Amino acid sequence: MATHSSSSSFSTLLTYLQALAQTPRRLASRAPSVSSSYEELSRVKARSGSDMQRTLRWFDLVGLGIGGMVGAGVFVTTGRASRLYAGPAIVVSYAIAGLCALLSAFCYTEFAVHIPVAGGAFSYLRITFGEFAAFLTGANLITEYVMSNAAVSRGLTSYMGAAMGISTTKWRFILPLLPNGFNEIDLVAPAIVLILTLIICYSTRESSVVNMILTTLHILFIAFVILMGLWKGDWNNFTHPGNPQHPSGFFPYGASGVFNGAAMVYLSYIGYDAVSTMAEEVRDPVKDIPIGVSGSVIIVTILYCLMAASMSMLLPYDMIDVEAPFSAAFSGRSEWVARVIGVGASFGILTSLLVAMLGQARYMCVIGRSNVVPAWFARVHPNTSTPVNASAFLGIFTAAIALFTDLNILLNLVSIGTLFVFYMVSNAVIYRRYVMVGTTKPWPTLSFLCLFSLTSTIFTLVWHFTPPGKPKPFLLGACVVIAISILQVFHCMVPQARKPAFWGVPFMPWLPSISIFLNVFLLGSLDGPSYVRFGFFSALAVLVYVLYSVHASFDAEIEGSLGQKNVEIVEESKQSGEEEDPSQKV
Repeated sequence: MATHSSSSSFSTLLTYLQALAQTPRRLASRAPSVSSSYEELSRVKARSGSDMQRTLRWFDLVGLGIGGMVGAGVFVTTGRASRLYAGPAIVVSYAIAGLCALLSAFCYTEFAVHIPVAGGAFSYLRITFGEFAAFLTGANLITEYVMSNAAVSRGLTSYMGAAMGISTTKWRFILPLLPNGFNEIDLVAPAIVLILTLIICYSTRESSVVNMILTTLHILFIAFVILMGLWKGDWNNFTHPGNPQHPSGFFPYGASGVFNGAAMVYLSYIGYDAVSTMAEEVRDPVKDIPIGVSGSVIIVTILYCLMAASMSMLLPYDMIDVEAPFSAAFSGRSEWVARVIGVGASFGILTSLLVAMLGQARYMCVIGRSNVVPAWFARVHPNTSTPVNASAFLGIFTAAIALFTDLNILLNLVSIGTLFVFYMVSNAVIYRRYVMVGTTKPWPTLSFLCLFSLTSTIFTLVWHFTPPGKPKPFLLGACVVIAISILQVFHCMVPQARKPAFWGVPFMPWLPSISIFLNVFLLGSLDGPSYVRFGFFSALAVLVYVLYSVHASFDAEIEGSLGQKNVEIVEESKQSGEEEDPSQKV
């Protein structure tokens, strides 16, 4: 299998240099090569050795989705978005962001039902856009998971300290030999990561139970915050600022403020994508995945809107604390309530960390199955039925980063990769519906996706960089008209090549196209340094692919442990009935 597959190119220095000399030819062969659903569900899946047990039901997925999304972020982003952008209309911002998340969740659900494997977006892109696109997005996603989890674990120690009234300096110490930002050693954060790593290595079912308990406790704390806000709040705060000179009304900054606020709070919804990586462990993917993914997004949207309304009632928008809005809102009234909020946030951080660590291990497991990273990562332990190798490696790596890296440095590295993956999956679900390799031409669909993305990008640039005035609404309106026209022409002229057998995104291609537009718009709201960091990690991923992955993948293809060329995949797909493949009817 994998060890042998990498021996031909990596057995000696001479053979590796010879392989490097053939890199262009191998890139041309492997980078655009697509897998098939049948192959992902059979031969690729078999490379893990043992199977993952199908123990999860829809309520487990709902719990994992809620636990993955409702972390500490909502306790911070709500105040910032309300104070700086939306005002009391932050409630509308959360509703808009929830709609965006639901549209992306639909795209994930169609793929997860059709191909219920643990690879999530990596597998979806591999059967659509090929190996290189899947590797690039998968590498960025895993990098972001590790950085985010390290940041979250360090944030947890701060919230725990606040809840117990203990300063974090009590368990952090400075190593003067290390540079600033990397010299504050936190022993609690890596300990938490390693304990969670043991739990997810032991059993997925037990991990779900732990998550369900913590999520239930967290929701009870959120309900407590909402009720306290509605009880102690004042309805006049929805329309009257603290300072009469500041803009008043429910929409103090107009529609632009609401949408800018939605772009900021959207990051609070990130986490539902980890649920799609659990598809291989779901008893009835056709029934449970749509309920689990969409249901968790809808519940979280309702919770977020109620929390935003509660906060807006407690204080006028211009008096809200940007850093800790809920704790600060209660601090002058009930100190014990502020302490309770710290405890609730700690539970939320634990659940989001647990779900993210489950997700990152399954991404790495399936990437290992594809042989673009060592297949050691793909192994599923026969006793625990979990990807122990991937879980342990990423858990230790995350713990090592959390040990010494400052929270602010880590937070600056996250968010853009996830939005990019959401954008790619929305494109992929359209491409897969309208293109069948060997039967239909891809160029009409590719042209539509490129033109629509370009129009969305122009709209985003105009929105963010054009100064207010008469030309701006005209330019924005023109972009909307052009985008709708492109969409309507494509809808009328290009027929769908396949219909999903089990569950599909409704109103194709309108809903996925709206998701593309919204993800481009949200990507445009991120700062310049985020793109620099994204470019750096993408370049690093490309380097790894060129120096290692493409050669390992090529060797595996030669030995037959990977699928053959695209033509053979098409023939195999036709024989297996692609959409009606019995192996998918779990």
